Amino acid sequence: MSAEGLQMVKTICVMLAMALATASPSLVSQTKSDAALDTALIRALNADELGMKKYVMAFLKAGPNRNQDSATAVRMQAAHLAHIRRMAEAGKLVIAGPFLDENDIRGIYIFNVESIEEAKALTSADPAVKAGRLVMELHPWYGSAALQKVTEIHARIQSKSF
Repeated sequence: MSAEGLQMVKTICVMLAMALATASPSLVSQTKSDAALDTALIRALNADELGMKKYVMAFLKAGPNRNQDSATAVRMQAAHLAHIRRMAEAGKLVIAGPFLDENDIRGIYIFNVESIEEAKALTSADPAVKAGRLVMELHPWYGSAALQKVTEIHARIQSKSF
């Protein structure tokens, strides 16, 4: 991974840690009472004692084949978004989104899967990856188990579809 990519991962991790610490000051080396814990939610999200779990993070990078005509690029983007939707609906993808600048790293996915191999299978089925428009860089990642609720919450606040 490039130094720029590593710095981006560190920044994302720091931002998530800060958000978690702000939302729950009890994370600062304290133990909650059993009465304060939602054990059913802990089990449902497969959370460890820190409320965390293993994911796979993907960096979507510009691929070698980005010379499609505009109509083909639009169709490919629609198919790419449909693939994202299917992965999210299946519970395999908890976060997806583009970066807003024009660098080689185009976006991220955070997969709710156990292995790089499973994430690789999901990314290789993406039409944009198949066409070489995007390539994926995959890394194991440890983050809040609560991320699995993002898709559910997003559906409640999204007024327009992609």
